[in-house]
Formats: sequence, C-alpha cells, structure tokens
Amino acid sequence: MTAFLGAAGLSASRDVGRDVCARPTVGSAVAEPQDMRSHDGVLELDLSVHDEKLPDGSSRYCYLTSDRKPSPNLRLKPGDLLLIHFKNDLTDLAAAQPEIDRALINGPICTAKKPVDACASGAMTPVSTNLHFHGLSVPPVCHQDDVLHTSIQPDDPVFDYRVRIPDDAAPGLYWYHPHLHGFSKTQVLGGASGALIIEGIERADPQLAGLPERVLVIRDQDLVNPEAPPAISEPAMSKSQLDSDGDAVNSGTGFGKPSKDLSVNFVPVPYPDYPTARLTMKPGEKQLWRVLNASAITYLNLAVLFGRSPQQLGIVGIDGVPLHFDGSPSQAVQWVSHIGLPPGSRVEFIVEGPPLGGPALLVTRAVDTGPAGENDPNRALVAITADANAPEPQTSLPSRTEPFPAPTRPWVGDVAPVHVRRLYFSEQQENPNDPNSPTRFFLTMDGETPKPFDPQSDIPDIVARQGDVEDWIIENRSTELHDFHIHQLHFQLIDWNGIAVHEPFLRDTVNVPYYKSRMLAYPSVRLRMDFRDPAIVGTFVYHCHVLEHEDGGMMGRIQVVPASTATSTTLSNQNKKGEL
Repeated sequence: MTAFLGAAGLSASRDVGRDVCARPTVGSAVAEPQDMRSHDGVLELDLSVHDEKLPDGSSRYCYLTSDRKPSPNLRLKPGDLLLIHFKNDLTDLAAAQPEIDRALINGPICTAKKPVDACASGAMTPVSTNLHFHGLSVPPVCHQDDVLHTSIQPDDPVFDYRVRIPDDAAPGLYWYHPHLHGFSKTQVLGGASGALIIEGIERADPQLAGLPERVLVIRDQDLVNPEAPPAISEPAMSKSQLDSDGDAVNSGTGFGKPSKDLSVNFVPVPYPDYPTARLTMKPGEKQLWRVLNASAITYLNLAVLFGRSPQQLGIVGIDGVPLHFDGSPSQAVQWVSHIGLPPGSRVEFIVEGPPLGGPALLVTRAVDTGPAGENDPNRALVAITADANAPEPQTSLPSRTEPFPAPTRPWVGDVAPVHVRRLYFSEQQENPNDPNSPTRFFLTMDGETPKPFDPQSDIPDIVARQGDVEDWIIENRSTELHDFHIHQLHFQLIDWNGIAVHEPFLRDTVNVPYYKSRMLAYPSVRLRMDFRDPAIVGTFVYHCHVLEHEDGGMMGRIQVVPASTATSTTLSNQNKKGEL
C-alpha cells in the first residue's frame, strides 16, 4: 500500500516545476509504465492530473503518482478494492487555446459555484475532470464510475474513488481516462490515460503461464511537424485537405499526412519520417503483449513484420475479456496477421521475438475511415531488435495456473434477446453552405430526429432491465467510420452488414462501417447486449469513442433498472420507439 499524502500533500503537488508532463525523446527505448499492485486485497494510491503549455503552443496532460511516476499500470485481482485519492491539479490553459465551440456541448459551459459537491457538480470547464474505468462492470455511481454528474475542480479537496473489482471480473486489459463531456478529447489527446489490468488471464489458457508480458499504450497527439512535407520515401501526394477541425482528411491511399502523431508508452513517433521507438527481445522468445489504443481519434491496424513478412499473432483477449471465458465457445487463441484496434479498444496477444540479425517492426497499417474521416496512414511504430542478452520485461505471468470454475449462467450468445433496438450514427454540417463550418454529431434512436447529447437532461434515451439480454442494431448513416462503445458492460458481435459472423467472444468497442452513396442500405452491426450483471444498475452512457465525436454530441444515456421491474417498456414511453 502506498503512503497517503493526504489533502495537503496532494495540494502541494502543484509546485512541481517545469516539464511536469515530461516525455521521452524521439527514438527512445520503450520503457514500461510503473506497476502498482494490490496488497492484501487493496490497491491504494495517490494520483493527480496535471497540464502544461509547451513553447510551441501545444498542451500536455498527465497523471502522476505521489512519487511523480506517470500513468502507472494499476494491477488488481478479482475482488480487490481500488482506492484512488485523486487530486485535480489542472491549470487554465484556455487563454492560449482556441475557444471551444460552446454549441458542441449543447448549451452554455457550466461553472461550479462553491460549495458544490463534486458528485453533483456536472461542471464542464477546461479545468474540470473526472475518472472513467473503461470496460469495468462496476456501479455507475459517484466515487465509482459515474461520468454524468461527477466533475472535480482544481479547488476541490482530494476526491476518493473506491471501486470494488467484481469477484467474477474477466482477467485482462482495461484502462482509466477522463470522461468529461466537451473536454474528453482535449485531455485524452494530451496524454491523460493509463492501463488497468485484472490479473489471471493465464487461467483462461494454461499455455500463457510463465510468459513475460509487456504493456504498450499507444496514444495520439497533435502533429509535432504539421507543416512538414511527406517523407521522400512516400509516393507523391496532392496537398492534404483539412476538415473543419484542422485534421488531415482521409486520403484513401494509405499515405500522406496523418491527422495525429502517435506515441508508444509516450515515446513519440512523429510525422513525416516516423523515427521508431526501440524494443529488444530474446530471439524467438514468446511474450504476451497487452496493447491499449488510448488514442482520442486514431484507428490502428497493428502488425509485426520480420523484414516485410507479417507474423502470426495469437490473440487471447479482446477489450479485457479472454476469448475463451464465461462459457464462450471460442478457441483460447486465434492466430491472425494483423489486428484492427479502434480508439478505446484493447488486445492481448502472443508474439515471438525475431531471429538474430533480422529487421523487425511493429507497424500500424492504413485504416480507411471514409471520405469524411481523418487520415490514418501506414507507419512504423517500434523497431524490434533480437538480442540474446535482452533484459526480461518487468512482469511475467504466474507459472502455475488454476482453471476458472464452470460458468453459472448461459453464454450470452445462446440467450434469446428480449428486445431489439435500432440506433444510428449521423452527422450534419452546422452550415450546409460552408464546408468549413463545425460538424454536429448524433447517435439517435431509429425514428427520432437527430439531436446532440444534452448534458443538462437526466431523461434516459433507453431504459433496460437488469437481467435481460437485448440485441442492438446500430447503423452508420454518415460517410465516416464510427466506433461504438458502451460503459459498464460487454457485448457479442452477431452480424456485420446483415451477415452473420462467427465471433463467439466479447467486446466493449466495435467499428461501424461508413456509408457509401452506391449502397442500397446503411452499413450496420448487430450486437448481443448483456445486462445480466446486477452491478450495472443505474444510469450511464453509450457513444462513439472517437472523442471529438463524443464531445460533439454523439452520445446517449441509458438507465438500467432492477430486475424486479416488470418490463423495461413500462418505465418510459419515450423508450418504446427504440424497440421492435
């Protein structure tokens, strides 16, 4: 258990000097985040959030522990208590930034007035923040995982998060980040994010026992060299077009200026030459890599190349859940040559070290985000070198395993849904006659008129009953790729564009393909939503995890009521429109 500084100690953390959010230099070796582990069933730590303005005008955000370590890995076991003494040490950088469009949050920016309980504040200012524990099935209430009303200000005392990890929590990779509507993109893009690991993945697949493991957090950030021409190794490209947010529009070629730079455990890999971060492995050594796409807007398509040859990667977990878990009929490992990872998603996979003397790279391939999307081109991320004397990663999985008990409930894919709901993504220019005007983003129940998320309202868009299983059909009526995510629970992908898929495992984040004018129907996904966990009773959100879309209004509110309620349809007339 870490020493607790208390309110006075954390308040003093503002006086940290310059480079409070210091980052590694270009071309550095990939260092692993500090591991903070639970002891005797408790992980207790002090954590503060900071920001700073750089000489070039860009901003950084960071989480720091009491000993100034950035964004630690929080490692817990099922049943553990996570206790975070959280302090907001943000300063107002808005005077040096473009003013945020107030229309994006559908109303005036709220300012907390003292005394205001952080649990009820709901304040949305550039210096407000909170924490979201992405992927965990924990209660959506204050001091646990509420993002609708909890808003912590710099003048507030230390705010305690007390999160009990469920006894039956799936072992795998989760993460923590701010989720303040209207400002999520700014804070996550600046670097406010970290990994959270529920231990025990080797229990789902004994072949993982004893493997060294690495945690790789891939983040995006504003371009360091926005005016630089492309590298001479790239084919000649026409001048990149910019969208209304100033990001490079998808070129559709796999090349050109990216919308954002990427980093790996904060080691930057900047445009245009993409100087890689560095990593060493023993030749042929098997490791478990836990990779988090903590980007605000960037899609990844990961591959490991030996020379130019893609290697087989053994996926064992997606979005914090092992492939073979809780009755899933999936194989424990699925071998693939590349892995798509939308913003907010995570993957855990087996990788082998390259042979001695051979070049090897971790790369992200181009992702086609649609004509209205941002440009996510091909680029190298990490140069992997084989070295017989390479140091082992700081953590290895236990060498002895104990299998999980038999599941106590049917696999969600075998449960008939009690309701089918239809939702759709859509976009609209604020001024249709001005292509540079801001874009409004919507996530709407079928049959309703699109409107942006209203943070001032407490009326749920959907009311569901705990204990039920539902199917949600989500269409994309825009010409841009979108990334559906729901808090508190996982789902199974059932079909893609009306075609059944064999994907007997769980996710909490999934791409919804973009619309093309020649299509006869809007692209869609069908998701089997699992509301059976009693811990998720309450009100929470679902949204696009491209955070400028979420901040721009592409979010909805869902209320899950206790199982004792007769039916979800009796609770809310406005909810009937979302059912078939």
